[in-house]
Order: sequence, then C-alpha cells, then structure tokens
Amino acid sequence: MPVRRQPVRLAVVGAGTISQSVHLPAVHRLAGLFELAAVCDLSPSRAAAVAARNGAGVRATRDYAELLASADVDAVLLATPGTHARDARAALDAGKHVLAEKPLCLTAAEAAELGALADAKGLVLQVGYMKMYDPLTDVAAAELAALDTPRTVRVTVLHPADEPQVEHLRMAPPADDVDTAVIDAAVAYEAERTAEALGDVPAELARYYRDVLNGSVIHELSVLRALGFTLPDTFESAELWPWPVTGEPPCLLATAPLGADGAARLVLNWNWLPDHPEYGEEIAVLARDGRLRLDMAAPYLADARSTLRVERAGDGVRRDTTARHGYDTGFVRQLEEFAKSVLDGAPVRSDAAGAAEDVRCLQALLAALAAREGISVGGEAGGA
Repeated sequence: MPVRRQPVRLAVVGAGTISQSVHLPAVHRLAGLFELAAVCDLSPSRAAAVAARNGAGVRATRDYAELLASADVDAVLLATPGTHARDARAALDAGKHVLAEKPLCLTAAEAAELGALADAKGLVLQVGYMKMYDPLTDVAAAELAALDTPRTVRVTVLHPADEPQVEHLRMAPPADDVDTAVIDAAVAYEAERTAEALGDVPAELARYYRDVLNGSVIHELSVLRALGFTLPDTFESAELWPWPVTGEPPCLLATAPLGADGAARLVLNWNWLPDHPEYGEEIAVLARDGRLRLDMAAPYLADARSTLRVERAGDGVRRDTTARHGYDTGFVRQLEEFAKSVLDGAPVRSDAAGAAEDVRCLQALLAALAAREGISVGGEAGGA
C-alpha cells in the first residue's frame, strides 16, 4: 500500500450518541492524522447540527451514496445502529477505507466476504473493538503471559439502560425527519442475515443474538482474543433468565473450555441492570500463582480510564500492583491505528477474520442457549 502523508479525509456516518460522545472528540484530538470532511445521518437536521458544531468546513449529508461518490472522502467511520456489513461493502466497493463499529456482520460468511473484498481492493477494513485498543489491554496480556496456568477466566458485565449512561451528554431529543424506509430496509436485511446465522428460531432468541450477543457480548470476546485466548467453539452450559423473555433483555450465564488446550474455564456473566448508575465490566483471571483483574472503562465518556490489578506470588514474596494509563482511551487508540494502517500500511489489529471468530463463538453460545430450552438451530450455528 503506498505511503501517504496528508491527513485522512474522514466522513463520520451516523451522528448519534457514540459519534457525538467519543468518536468526533477523538477525531479532533488526532487532528494531525485526520481531517473531518463530512457528517452523514438519516436525519438531515441532526447531520447539519453536528457538522456545524465540528468545524466550518465540515459538510452535512443524508445521502450515503453521494458521500461514497465524493472525491474528498478517503475513509468512513460507520457508527450507525445494528450491523454494518451493507454499508462497509458499499464503501469498499467505492474505494473507501472503513472503520466500522461492531458488529461488523451477523454471519461468518459476511465477515469472510468483506475481508476478501478489502484485500482485493487494497483497502483497510477495521472493526471498532475499542477495548482491544485500550492502553491497558496490552499490559494485561503481558501480565497474563507471566502467570502460571490460568484456571478460571471470569467475565462480568453490568449493563444499565441507555439513559443512565448518556444523560451527562445533554443530547437533543431524537430527530423526527428520518427516512424510515431506509431503517425498514436495514431491519429486513438484519432479519435475513439472522436467519442465515441461526435458521428458524423463536423471535426472542433471534433478537437476543442480534441485540445483546452481537451488540454487547461480542466486545468481551474481542478482549479475550486480545489477551491471547482462543475462543471456545462449544459451551458446556448456558442459561438466560428470566425466561421466557418478558420485555427486557434476560441475563446470561455461560461456561466453556478456554484456551487451545481447554485447561481454563470461561465463566461469562452478562447482567441487564436498567437502573444501575453506570456500566461495569470486569475480566478476572485466576491462575496457579496469582490473579489478574481488568476493569474496563465505561463507554460514552471521553476520558474514562481502565484499571488493572495484578497479584502474584513467588519465592515466598507476594506482589500486588495496580496499573492505570493516561487519558488516551481505546477509542482514540483505535482511531490512531486506523490512520497508521491507511497512511503507512500498518497491520490491522481488529480485522474481519477476528470478527468471524467472534461471530462463530456467539453462534455456538446461542446454540447452547437454545438447546437448554429444547430448541434446535440451523444456519451457520447448526452447521448447515
């Protein structure tokens, strides 16, 4: 890939909460690497308002196809709700580099197709797994490599409703000038891909796969990969409660062998706590000679920091350490690495192949959840 030295001319697609709270501030923080060219949103009023707040030269548009045809855009940051496969494919076909928020896609086949397309075009395709880029994730991986024989890896998520997480942003009310036909088409597309992934399953399981597993739990899988673990392809146990679904997302508890040799056990616990004051995420590793706990920074906070605690014993001495980093968040670091991949050809850490691994793991988890209820799955998850 040729070396370029001018800033990457970036368009942000989707001007909602995640873009306004973290992505756009990160773009401005990396002004030497990026030039914000445009803001695209289905609501023309929101696109105009957000573009105006981010620089006189930033244009607003609701027309994604027009944006992709623009010669003054090198790359797109896809921050729309739901899966990003269609928009990523269109951008790659148009010759644009892509940084796509998770989930990239709902099937492993889509991930392979998009990865092959990016390679064929000589373009960067990066998935927005910001937790892989958290400054402490690499530190935790190095500390983990020094521990002797991990036994249990426990991942615990405390997930509030949106309101407690974003009320500090004082965002404008939802726009009422959105083209709902585009949303309807996106919903239909996701339903089709879900059927390809799972076959004909009850609506509540399909929704859980799309919204919770691919919308939240997928982040935990990306961190496990970043820490050096091989994701499980089968789960020993998996449970949702309350079940049947009563309107709110049920909580999740699952266990699986972890690591290439299965010597460790993964305990995955995702909790819907709508009135909890803030998001929480803990990754704890219990090993023969010590333990590690990584508390990940909450989203929607521009300068939130993660914390790493390590306890180790050796030669009769116990050592307890706590590590924090500066105020470069995972969102900033992932954007910085995206620029280096585009400008200098640096390898992509969170690529389509990794996204495919995550999708396959989530399909195995969904199959285990369905089996507990006596429900069979098809599609990719059933090996069809």
